[in-house]
Amino acid sequence: MATSAAGALPRRSFAIIFAVSMATAMGNTGLISVLPAIGRSIGIPDAMVSAIFSLSALLWAASSPGWARASDRHGRKPLMMVGLAGFMVSMTLCGVVVSAGLRHLAAPMVIFVLFLLARALFGLFGAASNPATQAYVAERTPPEGRTQAMASLAGAFGMGTVIGPFLAPLFILPVVGLAGPLFIFALIALAMLFVVWRWLPDQRVAAEAQRPRRPVVGGAAKERPMWRDPRITPFLVYGFIVATCQTAQAQTLGFLIIDKLGKSPAEAQFYIAVAMMFGAVAGLLAQWGLIRMFEMTPRQLLRWGVGIAAAGNLIVALAPANDIGFYTVVTGYALSSLGFGFARPGFTAGSSIAVGIDEQARVAGAIAAVNGINVIFAPAFVFLYQHYGPLPFLLNTALMGWMLVYAFRNTALKNADPKPATREATAIATLEKSDEGGTG
Repeated sequence: MATSAAGALPRRSFAIIFAVSMATAMGNTGLISVLPAIGRSIGIPDAMVSAIFSLSALLWAASSPGWARASDRHGRKPLMMVGLAGFMVSMTLCGVVVSAGLRHLAAPMVIFVLFLLARALFGLFGAASNPATQAYVAERTPPEGRTQAMASLAGAFGMGTVIGPFLAPLFILPVVGLAGPLFIFALIALAMLFVVWRWLPDQRVAAEAQRPRRPVVGGAAKERPMWRDPRITPFLVYGFIVATCQTAQAQTLGFLIIDKLGKSPAEAQFYIAVAMMFGAVAGLLAQWGLIRMFEMTPRQLLRWGVGIAAAGNLIVALAPANDIGFYTVVTGYALSSLGFGFARPGFTAGSSIAVGIDEQARVAGAIAAVNGINVIFAPAFVFLYQHYGPLPFLLNTALMGWMLVYAFRNTALKNADPKPATREATAIATLEKSDEGGTG
């Protein structure tokens, strides 16, 4: 059977998993791109618009470890289907709520609450697919090829961020208006649900992953959670900060462009889509081109990623308040996205390589939780933007600079390479934890 370049995973299986991740990313980034226009058209305050994702993010973070354990018991394919179904139902209900809001059938605050609850379904059930897809790929890919495999999987997110904002304006249809993209993305999820059910092989979970959790110290306590595992904690800290900065930048971008161009939300939608597309293409350049071309290791990705992202955020912060400012913002956003395109595969692959094959679903669940819960801080960044435009991007620059120092100093991150972490490296990381100046 033909296999992907990443390893022993059949090409068709990887293509299906890639499409699952891309469909979800496409819908989410498409929603993010139209959300500022939706909020301002309905009359929801800007900070509350970004807060629509908050409850969903909390539920995503809380449910991801449980879904990871469920994928160990029941297999990866069923959990992918649960995630797609949750995404489809959530997006459909969001479309119904937005349609009601645009027709002023309820007060803006009522629409906000209903939107919040409809989106929360994605956080609760949509989280099922992420650890399942990552574990599916990791279990069939050797450690030396896992960085490229994870970069390719991350490329699905990047491709979705290109296509989603590009398609969203095209789906603003005469009858449903700004709710149109939400209904179309729900239909795409339905199509992917059928593809997974019909054509993805149902992988049997390895016996090692099915075994009960190992007790420690005479069975008095159970295995520590991943966020307390010294092999993984530094990657989770790094990943949380990186994901927070990337989400904050993406959710602030629409408001920034509307204000810099001085156009109505609907008129500015095309420019928002262009900016997000340039950013997504830059992310794809990193994940599909540069990582493979230079055979970059997780350690290199962790360092280059935040360094480049810091420079991009600084450019956005310094953008002038005129038409030239739009092009400056697009340049800075693209550069930041290039950096995030390095950083995200870096901490995903690094954490995957640091654990054994029987722990892949658990570490994938931890990474999924980190990628979800960061969204709750987006309203704070939008609040900062409302008071002083450059402030969120200056804060991002400082945080990325801190992560650059962290990547050079933390033992676990310094040892991140295509080889599994050794017990000695883990012990050193534990001993030096108090000297790192952070959680790791």
